Amino acid sequence: MSDRSELTEFSSVAVQDCHFGRSTPFSDYWALTKPEVNFLILITTFVGFYVASANEGRPFSFAGLCNTLLGTLLVASGTGTLNQYLERKFDAQMRRTARRPVAAGRVTPSAVLTFGTTLAVTGGIYLAIAVNLLASVLATLTLLTYLFAYTPLKRKTPMCVLVGAFPGAMPPLIGWAAASGRLNIEAGMLYAMLFLWQFPHFMAIAWMYREDYDRAGYLVLPKGSVRVPFVMLETLLPLLTLVGISIMQSPTRHATTFHCAVALLGTGFAYFGWKFVFERSRVAARRLLTASIFYLPLLYGLSAILCNRAR
Repeated sequence: MSDRSELTEFSSVAVQDCHFGRSTPFSDYWALTKPEVNFLILITTFVGFYVASANEGRPFSFAGLCNTLLGTLLVASGTGTLNQYLERKFDAQMRRTARRPVAAGRVTPSAVLTFGTTLAVTGGIYLAIAVNLLASVLATLTLLTYLFAYTPLKRKTPMCVLVGAFPGAMPPLIGWAAASGRLNIEAGMLYAMLFLWQFPHFMAIAWMYREDYDRAGYLVLPKGSVRVPFVMLETLLPLLTLVGISIMQSPTRHATTFHCAVALLGTGFAYFGWKFVFERSRVAARRLLTASIFYLPLLYGLSAILCNRAR
């Protein structure tokens, strides 16, 4: 899964990835899984599962949901761990990530590789056996795309943000596939909303830590005079498209109140996006990041409620 602190940095985050105070082996291995990222992954996977169950007219399976979330969590945790293994030398050059377990040398690279591979493989197999093959394939595709396409591109081109958004938006599809065994246009709507959400979310993070990224040689933002126009475009265009799509997917004939709530929620998110692109300050970036963290669960929650009302 993507690392939403950069999605999906599958993702990815309001909490910095540094550890303060005394660490323990348990806390280090826990941190390797990127739990703050996994929280959003599980929320979006759950909504995909729930909405698919309602949309398909299927009885809601609590056991199926638990199996889906567990398998997805294992793959996501493995992806986050393997990402830190691949980027350990670069993480050590950034103040934001220098105290991560492998970058700081508290866990050996071989142990991290073994731990991450075990989690990912176990999760993929578990989804295939306990859920269905389609959910397993989608989770595995997310891992491979994130680790072997998005991760190396971060040091080559700012287009990595676009590439990373594809695996980063996969969780609701995994949930949908787990519940129904197939994908359709409604699943695509959930995917599109998460895909677009990642751009303003990550632009806020990239702006806040731009010196860190530059120091480590990451090209998540272009250099020179095109940097500001790039940030403005990558923030506003996806954000405004997201607001439009989220309003369109609301079944107004069933829930006018909820339709208005989605519109109001999107207006608030757009406000923080506009403030950020015109001020381009650390404070404005942090406010946009915080707004994005609240916006996504609320938007997906409203989508689930609307779908339930429409049944």
